[in-house]
Amino acid sequence: MKANHGFDKMSLQNEIHQLELKVLYEISGIIGQILSLDQTLETILEILSKSLYMDRATVVLKDRQTGLLKIRASHSLEAEEKERGIYQTDEGITGLIFRSAQPVAVPDIGEEPLFLNKTKARKIAKESISFIGVPIILNGETIGVFHVDRLFNSKVHFEEDIRFLTIVAALIAQFVHLNQEVDKREQLLVNENRHLRAEISEKYNHFFAVGISPVMQSLNKMIRKVSPSRASVLLLGESGTGKTLTARIIHELSSRVRCPFVKVNCAALPDNLIESELFGYEKGAFTGAIDSKPGRLEEADTGTVFLDEIGDLPLGVQAKLLHFLQEREFERLGGTKTKKVDVRVIAATNVDLAKAVELGKFRSDLYYRLNVFPIAIPPLYERKADIPLLCSYFLEKTAKEYGRRLHFSDDCLQVLVEYRWPGNVRELENVIERLSIMAEGPMIMKKHLPGYLSQKSTKIFFMNDNCFSRMEEIEKETVVEALQESNWVQQKAAGKIGITLRQMGYRVKKYGLDNMIREERRRMSENKKSVIFR
Repeated sequence: MKANHGFDKMSLQNEIHQLELKVLYEISGIIGQILSLDQTLETILEILSKSLYMDRATVVLKDRQTGLLKIRASHSLEAEEKERGIYQTDEGITGLIFRSAQPVAVPDIGEEPLFLNKTKARKIAKESISFIGVPIILNGETIGVFHVDRLFNSKVHFEEDIRFLTIVAALIAQFVHLNQEVDKREQLLVNENRHLRAEISEKYNHFFAVGISPVMQSLNKMIRKVSPSRASVLLLGESGTGKTLTARIIHELSSRVRCPFVKVNCAALPDNLIESELFGYEKGAFTGAIDSKPGRLEEADTGTVFLDEIGDLPLGVQAKLLHFLQEREFERLGGTKTKKVDVRVIAATNVDLAKAVELGKFRSDLYYRLNVFPIAIPPLYERKADIPLLCSYFLEKTAKEYGRRLHFSDDCLQVLVEYRWPGNVRELENVIERLSIMAEGPMIMKKHLPGYLSQKSTKIFFMNDNCFSRMEEIEKETVVEALQESNWVQQKAAGKIGITLRQMGYRVKKYGLDNMIREERRRMSENKKSVIFR
């Protein structure tokens, strides 16, 4: 009989071990649900209840804000019972397990004064229930308690249950940890996205706030018009004019704003790498390709890809890019499977692509395909009226970074306006940052400027017997251009260059333009009458 009894006990033990392995296997299979921690925990507790007859399995976690122990997930508890399960860290058996970080087994909850039965889910007077709880420990810190109810079963020792529940608690701790990491990463991405959007929005506002010149007002209109469309855009302009910023603004104002913006600098990559970078590659495509890798086009799916310095793209890659633009499909390097992505293409170059086509350095068909909507970003010497505003903006920016509020003297600002700026806005920003660092007092004087800036900056222009500085001449030209484009209506012209009607009236009087405006409006009126009489 003893032998048979031992055999039965061993058989039961093996059966329990098999069930436990089955439960652990099922738990490991739900790791894909980790994005929903509550759902994951509920599934684990349901598996325990069905497979090992553990009733009212409950996960209690410490709330980060209140410091209280609250039921996060449970099985067989009603919603109101779950809501009542809130404990202080020094309260009842749950608090004891949490504080001591040690498992606790209660043979009969009806006989244990520390068992508070806060959920009111157990009929202590009528049921014989044992309670087993283990701490949930993460990186050496107790973060919660995992406990179950057991109907009396003399064939199963508490040690066996505690051992198994400790393993499950360790898995729960890892699930919690993974979920926290996912939440942190998600919050980080949200913050980065919010910061980037704010940064782009700020840059966008300043990009045009400091662009009162007619060429910048025209650029503003073109950007607003093309941004909502799906058309490819070709940005043309010298280095430093703001092509990358313009591409980002177009993306920001499009319906793809919440999708990826991926930049590829075609000049920064060797010819033998640009194709794999752009289109990706398959395992074994070349020496060192130990794994497959998606290209930048795949990364930009549903968003925008910005191909900077497109004029430096090798001819072989130009052909593959042309095929993609026509068919919206491609193959990875070393692959045969056709891939399709929804990507808007914005390209930029500082070279004359038409001339490159004549020289055989750029495919004509690709040029015409990219040139659907060309936008020329004006160099700084064509928008001199914006230079004083740009200088003020960059000074304000450096004031925040270096804690120094500086100003330009009039003759210093005149030198900055007259200089041709071959490096455009980027060069201007760098010069002002250098001046902000080097300046000894609150005023930046002409003598503080690098010598090369003022070599040809002393010329004075004489107009209508009045002596105006070059800055005033530029301002007058800007006002006259705006009036011409607005049919000599001052209110329209003021709106075009971003000033008030009163400010426009002041400039009209300052430069003696009243007679010019009256004459031009009279001429326009006579032309209308002439057309009517004909």
